[in-house]
Amino acid sequence: MGSSPDATEALSARVFAVWKRVLALAWPIMAEQTTRTLMRTVDIIVTGLLSPAAIAAIGLADLYARLPLRIGLGLGGGAIALSSQDTGSGATNTRDEAITQAILLGAITGVPFMILGVLLSEFAIEILGAEADVVTYGAIYLAIIMVTAPARHVGIIAARALQGTGDTVSPMVVNVIANLLNVSGSVVLGLGMFGAPRLEVVGVGLATAAANVFTALALLVVIAGPWRQSSLVRPTDWVIARQLLTVSAPRIAEGLVATVIEFPFNSILLMISTEANAAYQVGRRLYQQISSPLSRGYNVAASIVVGQYLGEGDPEAARFNGWAIAGLGLATVGVIGVVLAAFAHQFVYIFTTDPETVGHAVTFAQAYGLSAPFLVVYIAIAGSLQGAGETFIPFLARSSGLFLFYLCFSYVTAIYLGYGVLGVAAGVFLYYLWALLIVGWAYVHRDWAGKAARMMAERGTRADD
Repeated sequence: MGSSPDATEALSARVFAVWKRVLALAWPIMAEQTTRTLMRTVDIIVTGLLSPAAIAAIGLADLYARLPLRIGLGLGGGAIALSSQDTGSGATNTRDEAITQAILLGAITGVPFMILGVLLSEFAIEILGAEADVVTYGAIYLAIIMVTAPARHVGIIAARALQGTGDTVSPMVVNVIANLLNVSGSVVLGLGMFGAPRLEVVGVGLATAAANVFTALALLVVIAGPWRQSSLVRPTDWVIARQLLTVSAPRIAEGLVATVIEFPFNSILLMISTEANAAYQVGRRLYQQISSPLSRGYNVAASIVVGQYLGEGDPEAARFNGWAIAGLGLATVGVIGVVLAAFAHQFVYIFTTDPETVGHAVTFAQAYGLSAPFLVVYIAIAGSLQGAGETFIPFLARSSGLFLFYLCFSYVTAIYLGYGVLGVAAGVFLYYLWALLIVGWAYVHRDWAGKAARMMAERGTRADD
């Protein structure tokens, strides 16, 4: 029997109510991510005005720069899970302690990257098999970026912690200002405009490093200030520390696996040609600039909403909201991806006019565009699971997909079978499809809501008087 008109209208009203709440939470994150991806896009455009080698150098250096990024995002994932659940239940004491501990861990774990970046930056780029000019550009850029690894950690974690409390506006304001300063600095210092010295890749790196420091300091002031509900406290609860690490560890491992696999993956691209590697950076950057802000907004909003409903003791609403957010992502990012695939050639010319690079970049842009429907639903469901503290399943989905398809399938089809860039693009598409299938199964069949309830009971989450 079909649903009655009244039941259908009630369901539609409920879905639209979810979408309205999610968009209210997500638009500041989307605005923030738009300027963040714009910053990285401008970096590619600026270096593209120099040479394909400069583009490849930035892309290779970013492989290493993602290592501290992954740890920051992992700890930020733990912070948003605990802070959203405790916000939903009114447990401000445990929430503030989780936020503080996550920030401290982030600052400490950034120090080794700072040291390694200064001492081993040239070796790090050279070992990937890059040409001499790529090594020169990449080593300088990497050393500058890694110096601010602790600040990058603090900025990411502080933003996620605030978002978990439902405050998505403050992180947006700080990050938008930082990103616009970064964009301006990259253009002015990279190209030597308005009387500034032409520092090229060094200028691009300095602009990013300065933005990292600004973001960290500004968000710490926001959290510690009297005008926000959250605050920094003296950490004393080891149960919270253990739960924070337990939730964060799979997220960190997921990011590190993704970053480690990028090294041989980029080597595969370099085996094809330097232009193929540069084209991949362009194709992925194009997709990220257009659709990544929306996807990231849905991911964080799903974590906030699902976590807060679980904190309120309403797992049914948490599950429904997760599905509704995935539907919103499909209706927006999925459609945008198809449009990107259809007009990839026109978009690619924004970044480069080198004929060989353009041809390869169109293939990568089309692969990312056609993958968008799978990717955005995966991101939304993974965000919902993260809000419940279930981070192992997304780790399993992403890591296995990266190894089986992104790396192994790409190598076999591109190098062994001789399909080149087309084989790599097919591997990218299959990776996102696989990841969606894994998290979708877990969302339906795993007891992630029960896990969240057990964690809250263990750390003594309660409404503070």
